[in-house]
Amino acid sequence: MSRKFFGTDGVRGRANSYPMTADFCLKLGAAAGSYFRRANKKSHRVVIGKDTRLSGYMFENALTAGLTSSGMNVLLLGPVPTPAVGLLTNSMRADLGIMISASHNEHSDNGIKFFGPDGYKLSDSVELEIEALVSKGIVYVSPEDIGRAKRIDDGRYRYIERVKSSFPNQMRLDGLKVVIDCANGAGYKAAPEVLWELGAEVIPVGVSPDGRNINLECGSTSPTVAAETVVAHGADVAICLDGDADRVLIIDEYGRPIDGDQFLGMIGSRWFKNGNLVENTLVSTVMSNMRLEAFLKQEGIKLVRTFVGDRYVVERMRLNGFNLGGEKSGHVVMMDYSTTGDGLMAGLQFLAEMVRTGEVASVVGRPFDLAPQKTENITYAGDKNPLDHPSIKKIISESEKKISGFGRLLVRKSGTEKLIRIMVEAEDASVIDATMSPVVAAIKEL
Repeated sequence: MSRKFFGTDGVRGRANSYPMTADFCLKLGAAAGSYFRRANKKSHRVVIGKDTRLSGYMFENALTAGLTSSGMNVLLLGPVPTPAVGLLTNSMRADLGIMISASHNEHSDNGIKFFGPDGYKLSDSVELEIEALVSKGIVYVSPEDIGRAKRIDDGRYRYIERVKSSFPNQMRLDGLKVVIDCANGAGYKAAPEVLWELGAEVIPVGVSPDGRNINLECGSTSPTVAAETVVAHGADVAICLDGDADRVLIIDEYGRPIDGDQFLGMIGSRWFKNGNLVENTLVSTVMSNMRLEAFLKQEGIKLVRTFVGDRYVVERMRLNGFNLGGEKSGHVVMMDYSTTGDGLMAGLQFLAEMVRTGEVASVVGRPFDLAPQKTENITYAGDKNPLDHPSIKKIISESEKKISGFGRLLVRKSGTEKLIRIMVEAEDASVIDATMSPVVAAIKEL
């Protein structure tokens, strides 16, 4: 059964355009509430967090109306990181958790991410059942069973304590000068507080949200300001979060970004040497650099690949009991501490390695060199997937055969935006260009 409005990470789109409209989100909230109501329980609750987008107020109210109409009591956390919603859904014994965010997208977009009572993102099958409830209409509860809404003031502080618990006991960040770029997003209060409490000298960037500047020339997708701030202040490192703080980009002392695959390799190697890596296995996606796999193999670690999307990484980790995984894009999932990617927790792991080794960020963050890799994103219009066209299938198949044995070609449709993403990887840069060009040209021509 095909999806109607759920993508790879919840529901996402431009605010005030379907499906991200107030009336639709009211129906979506009612459907999700109806699905998670349990006949044997007298009271039901859902926690709702959001990032700093202006449209978050609208969707928070719409979802609250839908959820209370289905008998859910709503606990409003206000602006908190996405991983805080996963944490508090479980710790507050809620039936459902919701994060209102479009992650790294611009402020005009927004999205709805759902977490089950265990604090993990919903499976494809559950999302399809919620879609079905929206389509066939909701049976609302009686007036006596309508839910209530309540503000929770200490959600951020509960999250801060959980984040600090992931940092090694007795270790401090004294002497480290850390730039923290919060993307004017959900982590703008929590992240600087955590670093300061652990002893770092904190230089904050992107901590003045106004509803429209989330991810605007700041954060993990626009790290120029953070990089310049590192150099200008002589800082040791920068931790750059995205709008909902579930992913991270590290900037070294020279103002250079550290690749997400190198970061994963560093953490995987350290956990393996400490005996903390379950089954000596790290989980990542098909987008991860082929030299990450070679490095891990040399270390004695197995790499398991999944579809793109942190939810698929988590699903594989849960299926096999693995405790470390992530994506090249900066999602790092540490199942010992969190149910989803957590940019701040991941950043603390990096700082812990700097303290443990006494090495600078540029050394800690680059345990191996990357194979040359090139990516390109192509925007498309309409609802039809360009990759379903016979001519595009043909050129992709031909290009895959040509590069086989020399590198990799991956072409996929984004699950969150109207983009076709193309990645080519090979040891020889000329092979990359020769493979990329015909595929890009064919898709653009179509």
